[in-house]
Amino acid sequence: MADDDETLLRTLTWILTENGYDVVAVPEPRSLFERLEETRPDLLMLDIMMPKVDGLQLLARLKEHERWRDLPVLMISSMPPEEATVRALGLGAADFVPKPFRVRELLARVQAHLRAGQTLRRARESARTHMAMVDILHEVTDAVKPDEIFQILTRRVGHLLGLSRCSMVLATRGSSTGMVVAAFDDPALRDLKVDLTKYPEIERALELGQPVLVSQVATDPLYAEIRKRWEREGTKVPTSSAIAVPFELRGGTSGVFFLRNHEGDARLTEADSQFAGTVIAKAVTAIEKGYDFAAALSAKERYEVLATVDPLTGCVNRRALHEKLEAEMDRARRYAFDLTILMIDLDRFKHINDSRGHLAGDAVLRQVGAILREEVRSVDIAARFGGEEFVVGLPNTAADGGLVFAERLRERVADHPFVAGTHTLRVTISVGVASFPCEGVATAEELLGRADAALYRAKHEGRNLVRL
Repeated sequence: MADDDETLLRTLTWILTENGYDVVAVPEPRSLFERLEETRPDLLMLDIMMPKVDGLQLLARLKEHERWRDLPVLMISSMPPEEATVRALGLGAADFVPKPFRVRELLARVQAHLRAGQTLRRARESARTHMAMVDILHEVTDAVKPDEIFQILTRRVGHLLGLSRCSMVLATRGSSTGMVVAAFDDPALRDLKVDLTKYPEIERALELGQPVLVSQVATDPLYAEIRKRWEREGTKVPTSSAIAVPFELRGGTSGVFFLRNHEGDARLTEADSQFAGTVIAKAVTAIEKGYDFAAALSAKERYEVLATVDPLTGCVNRRALHEKLEAEMDRARRYAFDLTILMIDLDRFKHINDSRGHLAGDAVLRQVGAILREEVRSVDIAARFGGEEFVVGLPNTAADGGLVFAERLRERVADHPFVAGTHTLRVTISVGVASFPCEGVATAEELLGRADAALYRAKHEGRNLVRL
């Protein structure tokens, strides 16, 4: 309610408050738009004639703004009713009340316009969400792989609802762990194992088999125990509200569509929960078809895996490495991510072959490959480049993170007892690190060249070193 007449403002505030309305008074109309952003009202009462500002000009500005175009505005004025009504309604006001006003009439008009405004908002929101859902499901049905469908769902729903986090978690009832297969906030994430005891809303949704809405994480009883754990561990959790929507697929696969917002964001509502539930329910058929399609291709994929994996070390081979690196560089360009690679060489490997034989050398290579595959994440690349050289690709990782990983890997290899027949050998590695984006690097081959030059420096400066 905006008016610079303090007496009228107090009177109207008292009348409306006594009749059960929440009222925000704006005695300085020039700050109206700031207060609108802060309070998001359902109805605005605005005086036409004010000394410092023209109420009709404010109304015209308001109706030009897309955000406030549908906000009902009730104009109040001592102007002649015919003139005021024509001018106010012509600019988009919902109604006009002349001064002095009759209280019962004023309250009736306020109630009527609040009801009309709510009806209009619900209708438009319903139309908007229906169109959005149709659009999402069209994109989902065009995809053929389950992981693509999961990515589409998290991305589209995350954008539409303005979420801080939106992810798809595969898990079964009673399990203490789940697998995050897609995340709106991290498109590169794949198959991340999570401890479900840290997510009581997910456990409850799986247990009940129905959506769980937590409007306020800081006070909801569901989080009573986990809040104690956060306090003990000194963990600051930014989540303010959350929704967990369970789903089941034939064949025993189940999971949760997990939506979260942080402090400062709009809290998630029952309408958001219903929307997410409807989307995932309608997407289940497409997901099941995706799994069927994947099963039909499994034999072909097994053959392709054999064609891309180095049989000795279990790492991907050089041809597959180039394809994967080019794909990761393309992803890094599109999403403005970093990509770091490590060029790894076994120090004095020729001496092992010469002194212990090639079978011992193969045993060492096999164990190095196993170490690399254990250390990397599911989204990373571990490849045998050739001979005793290996390459590790680290998507969404900057140079400093790559250096930390490389140093940890160097230490683990140095500390590992390599078993070759009846002998135990000690082996060290030298590592060159390079990151993209980088000036002068546009292809995977050029990025490998940078890492190889860094590896040469590590070798030249004494081996068993990491260099950038």
